[in-house]
Amino acid sequence: MTTDIICAGFGGQGVLTVGMILASAGMKTGKQITWYPSYGSEMRGGTANCTVRFGDEAIASPYAKTLDILFAMSGPAVDKFEMRLKPGGLLLVNTSVAKEKRSYRSDMRTCFVPAAEIAEGVPNGTAKGANMVMLGVFCKETGLFPPDAFIRLIDEYFEEHGKKNPQNAVYFMAGYNT
Repeated sequence: MTTDIICAGFGGQGVLTVGMILASAGMKTGKQITWYPSYGSEMRGGTANCTVRFGDEAIASPYAKTLDILFAMSGPAVDKFEMRLKPGGLLLVNTSVAKEKRSYRSDMRTCFVPAAEIAEGVPNGTAKGANMVMLGVFCKETGLFPPDAFIRLIDEYFEEHGKKNPQNAVYFMAGYNT
């Protein structure tokens, strides 16, 4: 059985990075994984999304017809992918950007997260931490990874890319404790 996730939003919101962190975390915990990005030619402001699939057995295709989880950083991301969520699936909505009033399907779990506001509310916080806040909520709502292990995996991901930012753990825990 696989867990199928789409992380979607605008370029510059860190959705591809979130997908890579999830893929890396899955791989480092012994799962089979695929990560498949899709984005426009724009660097920031265009649409961006990635599909992450992980499970215990080999995964034949990176494409996920139906989703277990939609990690949506914008309203257009919800509009584009909500219909692919399985009944009982999890929709995480960043209400800092997806502010429009709309109705959501009643056959799924929906978490509304003012991610930028939460990120700005932590010591030394900025709205750029919104994706890490959303990862904290993701971790809490899915139970796929223990929070302390996931923070370690986030740190390892960034260290492997030559970056170190202890603030990521602060953002993550702010989301987890929401």
